[in-house]
Amino acid sequence: MNFYHQIALTKIKGVGPKTARALLTHCGSVQEILETNASTLAKIPGVNSRTANEIASKNYQEATEKEMAFVEKHQIKVLWIDNSDYPQKLRNCEDAPLVLYYKGNADLNKERMVSIVGTRNATSYGRKLCDTLIEQMQPLDTTIVSGLAYGIDIMAHKNALLHRIPTVGVLGHGLDRIYPATHREIASKMLQQGGLLTEFPSDSNLDRQNFPMRNRIIAGMSDVTIVIEAATKGGALITAEIANSYNRDVCAFPGAIDQLYSAGCNYLIKTNRAHLIRDAKDLCYLMNWEAPEKQTGIQLPLLPPELNKDQLHLYLFLQGKQQVGIDDITRYCNWPQSKLAMILLEMEMNGHITSLPGKMYKI
Repeated sequence: MNFYHQIALTKIKGVGPKTARALLTHCGSVQEILETNASTLAKIPGVNSRTANEIASKNYQEATEKEMAFVEKHQIKVLWIDNSDYPQKLRNCEDAPLVLYYKGNADLNKERMVSIVGTRNATSYGRKLCDTLIEQMQPLDTTIVSGLAYGIDIMAHKNALLHRIPTVGVLGHGLDRIYPATHREIASKMLQQGGLLTEFPSDSNLDRQNFPMRNRIIAGMSDVTIVIEAATKGGALITAEIANSYNRDVCAFPGAIDQLYSAGCNYLIKTNRAHLIRDAKDLCYLMNWEAPEKQTGIQLPLLPPELNKDQLHLYLFLQGKQQVGIDDITRYCNWPQSKLAMILLEMEMNGHITSLPGKMYKI
């Protein structure tokens, strides 16, 4: 199918998703929009004279032809909003893009679509949560969606690839590049086990406002958005807010009250913007999905809220292990003996760990 007219509509200044919908409602088709004179177009509610003149000027033709050549050369799928291949969950959102550019083999309309987002500065706690959650999700027949950014996003993609779960990266730029460039190898693998999706044509600038726009696609094409770690400001919380505005489920992992990158998750839970989850079983319960009979990995219990940074570091090392000897703890922490002894004593007195015979410790 030739998508010339559909791509052309996205090249016209002043025509966004809402204006385009108004034009389609009155004109009936994209071709009819492009062939209607400016005075008639200007009478349509929501269309001003400047936009009407832009449509009638045909200034979009050169950019459209260039984009068509790029799409054909690189075998990119153009998904028009009325297409059966277009993500139907996203289509139901009022600000859904009219055109998406897609490369990959994942089904964008899979029954279970899960977005995983979080901070770009993931801690060891966040990394462990991400690793374990995705391992547990392997039997659930899901597709994992994220933004290919540093931190939780790229870890979600990597772990999905590791456990053979389809994963889709939503980009804040065209398919003529990968940003950040260090994720190019992962993106290449995702084309074989997932895909890359964007509303931005080739040669798009890496503008700051592109990324909140990308986040609405991440939220809109998924049944549930999971925030693993996030500060009180940033893209992950924007994605969660957008998901809430679409009446989609949002989940968040809680963390210690004094940890910067748990503050956003704790805020979402406290304000009833997100459901508290600890593992894939909690996710299945919330979404009314049939849980796997045997859960893989470990369940991560809630962290004691009063742990300081050093105590959290040691606690995460002990977590999931039956017992650990003092020599292994010393090698892992690499602290002076006096500091280690004081931290172990404090944690034991507060009931966070237990000492066992033979200088062994456990949670």
